[in-house]
This record gives sequence, structure tokens and C-alpha cells, in this order.
Amino acid sequence: MFRRLSAILACLLLLSINMALANSDQEAKIVEVRATLSAIQQIPDKRLPSGLLEKATGIAIIPSVVKVGFVVGGQYGKGVISIRQPDGQWSNPVFVSMSGGSVGWQIGVQAADIILVFMTDKSVEGILDGKFTLGADASIAAGPVGRDARAATDAKFKAEIYSWSRSRGLFAGVALDGARLRIENDDNAHYYRQLNLQAQQIFSDEQKYHPASADEFKNYLHNATGNEHSP
Repeated sequence: MFRRLSAILACLLLLSINMALANSDQEAKIVEVRATLSAIQQIPDKRLPSGLLEKATGIAIIPSVVKVGFVVGGQYGKGVISIRQPDGQWSNPVFVSMSGGSVGWQIGVQAADIILVFMTDKSVEGILDGKFTLGADASIAAGPVGRDARAATDAKFKAEIYSWSRSRGLFAGVALDGARLRIENDDNAHYYRQLNLQAQQIFSDEQKYHPASADEFKNYLHNATGNEHSP
């Protein structure tokens, strides 16, 4: 009896340790996401266009996307997505991964930070199904930078999603047709300490546990993207 109880306690302890370690992975990813956005917003004349961000319905930040091919190949990385709420505030972060083929951006590049800015409700709603293919489920275009950013503002944002990449200090718009976004349910379960947690519940703030880093991320994102949507 004592041995059985000891074995059960040992299993519970191991499970708690594993969950704590897994949660630390997501906490580290949140830190990396914030650092990525901060670095991009500090690039002179190359930051994300404020006109786009103020009207955005969602934003995905995926640091350190690693190439797995050359010229015509693929990429894989994990990050988060947040969507604009009816009151203008940003939602809790939902962990996602990006994978799939692309052409061009990864030539000579080992890793790149990817930013996706969603401009329509339709493009945001597509991710709630769990998987989302850029260019197929919503139109995507290389995000404008510098002088082109003002032109995109004047053009009234005709693309549903704009995309950028940053690698080796360079920041530019990038085409990502065919890349796939996927909700990472395991990462979300570890971060929010709740099994079978759906993305919509996280977006709507219905989860039981509220990590302090999630609130810090939302506040930072709000300050970094303007507050035109605020009531």
C-alpha cells in the first residue's frame, strides 16, 4: 500500500514538474514575441505602418521561423496571435505555429521573424477552425515599409492580410502564399493550465487561469499598435 501511494505521489510530482517546464517554454515564447515586435518598431523608417495597425483586426508574431529548404523550401516556427475585441482591446495571446512552402524569402537566411497583420474579420475568423492557409483562405500581400507604407494607407488596405519578415537586421514585406497557420492546443493548455481549451475561449477571456505575462503582452500590444479602436 505504501509503495503504491509513493508511486502515485511520484507520478503526480513528475506531472507537475513537466507542466511547469512546459509552461516556462510558453512564457519564454511570450518574452521572445514581445522582443521581436519591440525590435521591429524601433527600426528607423521601417517600422510597421501605424495606419495598418490601427485598423487591424488581428496580429500574429512568429519569431525565429527556421528554413528547412533552399530557395524553394519550407519553414516552421511558433508564435502567438491576438485579435481585436469589440471594445477595441487586444485579446489574450493564442499559441500558433506556421509551416509550409514559400519561395524567395529564405535564400541565404537561416531564420526570420514573421509578422502577419489581419485586416478583416473574415481573415481572423478563419483561424478559429484550427488551421488556416495564407493566400487560400484569405488574400495576403507583402507588407509595405518606408514610403510604400503611406501608399498602402491611401489605397485603403485592399489585402486581407499583410506580411513582413525580419532577418539579419533587415526588415521587409514578404509573400507567404501557401504557408499554414495552426492553433497549438497543447501549448495553450500548458500556458493557461486548462485541458481541452479552445482558441475562441482564450480570445473571449473565458479561461480559468490568467497568466500575468498575457496581460503584459496585451498592454504592450495596445501601446504599440495605437488605440483608434478604443471606445
